[in-house]
Order: sequence, then C-alpha cells, then structure tokens
Amino acid sequence: MNSHTFRLPAAVLLATGAVALLTAPPAFATGGGATGGEGKAGAVVLRAGLDVGLLNTVHVPLKTTLNEVSAPATAEKTALTVTLDGVEGNKPVSVLRADVATSKATADKTRAEAEANLAKASVHVPGLPLLSLIEVEKVTSKAVCEAGKKPVASANVLGTVTALGKKVTLSAGGPTKVDVPGVGRIDLELSGTETTSTTAAAAALRLKIAVNPLNLNVAKVDGEIVLAEAHCESPAGAAPSSAPPANPDIKPQTATGTGTGSATSGGTTGANLAETGGGSLTPYVAGGALTLLAIGGGALLLTRRGRAS
Repeated sequence: MNSHTFRLPAAVLLATGAVALLTAPPAFATGGGATGGEGKAGAVVLRAGLDVGLLNTVHVPLKTTLNEVSAPATAEKTALTVTLDGVEGNKPVSVLRADVATSKATADKTRAEAEANLAKASVHVPGLPLLSLIEVEKVTSKAVCEAGKKPVASANVLGTVTALGKKVTLSAGGPTKVDVPGVGRIDLELSGTETTSTTAAAAALRLKIAVNPLNLNVAKVDGEIVLAEAHCESPAGAAPSSAPPANPDIKPQTATGTGTGSATSGGTTGANLAETGGGSLTPYVAGGALTLLAIGGGALLLTRRGRAS
C-alpha cells in the first residue's frame, strides 16, 4: 500500500473550511495557547458543503459534518446518513459507508490531541446511489499540541483510491482530475497539514465535485467534501519540566548498623554512649587511673617512713 505525508500552504486548508483553529484571533495564533489553561482539540471524519440542484430548479443545500467531536469526546459509527426533502424519493441519503469511521479528541492542561480515521469507506451523493463518488482503503489525520512543544500534524492516504468507478493515483503536486462523461467530474486533492506556534491542523482528502446525475430528480451536485480532519490548540500552561528542582529537598542520610538492631537504634546507642562516657576504651582508662593511684600511694608511704626514721 502507498502512504503519502504531505504539507501545503495554510491557504489550502483554510479554503476547505475545515480548520477553524487557524482562523482564531491573533493572540491565540502567535502564543499563549488556549484560554482557561486547557488545550483545545477537535476531529471529524467527513465534512460536506454541497448544493443539490433538482430538476424542478429548486436548490437544496447539503451541509453536514459526520462524527464531529470536540475534546474530550469520541465517536464511532459505520453508517452515516442525511435526509434531503425531494431527493431520492425522500429516502435517507447514505453519504458515508465505512468499516471504520472514528474520531477522537482529548485535551487537558498539558496536552491536546485529535485524530480521525476512515477505513474501507465509500462516499455517495444524492442522485448517484449505485456509484460511489470515492472509495478509499484508509485515510487518517492526527494533530498533537503539547504545552511547551511545537505542535505536530500528519495526514495520510493509504492504499488504493477509486473515484467515480476509476482507480486513481493521487499526487502531492496538485489535484487529480477524474472526468466521467454523462456523470460528472471530481477534483481530488491531498489536502495537507499546517502548524503554527500553538496550533496544528490536518485533513487527508479534499474533493471538489461537479456531477450531473439527471436521475432521481437530481440535476446537478456541486460543492466540496473533506475527509478525515483533525485540529488542536496548545494548552496555556508550561510543559512539565524534567530538570531537578532549583532547591532540592535533600534529607540527611541515615546510618545503617551492622548488627541485628535497626539503623535508628544503632545511632541512638552511639549517642547515648557518648553522652554517658561509656565506650570501648573505658576499661583501659579506668585501669590506668588505678595504676597511677597505686604508684602515688606507694610513694607517699615511703616518704612517711623516711621521716619517721
């Protein structure tokens, strides 16, 4: 399978209408992070902005987001539908079918993270119930904003991509155009990633659509669909420091005894001996004192005898 990691200018992401964080006030875009201390994060598996023109000249907007979450939240669905009046016999239009369609966002005071994943997914538009607009094996987007670190964003398209029944090869150099006579045209573009000092955003695929089904009361469908987008904003707090504190709490080392007693009792015994004068040299000192005392006594006795004689 093929994997693409790509980066395009911020204008491309903003043109999708997918990344709200990159249009935040300048104070958020250049520093400080989110207000309130905690970060911000959000993800969505599909965002659609379509104009559905009916044969009776009525135009019906189809604007929807599927599995959209804002931190902290998760969403998991595999069959996502919308309903448009007067389209396909007033039956629900299954915009997205997928084996996996998940979006997840988490945020706290140290980290904000969002991701969106689609696997074995097919996208449909009104008027083309039997023909997939696009089929993808797997698309993912992820954005991580950690306090004190540069935000990171990634978007990948894995495996094969089929548009209007044709297998296509996508390129980071520009849009891939798929034109099917009698059906319509799609411009597929690897959307890209964008990061600032405090924000990150990613979107896997962007589709510009112009199809003419001419059936099921649908004359034309124009607009844009974005698959798998994620965005985040860094928390306001500083990142946790791995350096030791400036004034470490140093506790004195406790002596360890070699006998059966504990270290504490050994230390206490030594202190008591010092206080009372007891110790291993005490017998020698006492013996020396007695010897000197005996010598002095003998000398005194001899002196007295000499005087008496």
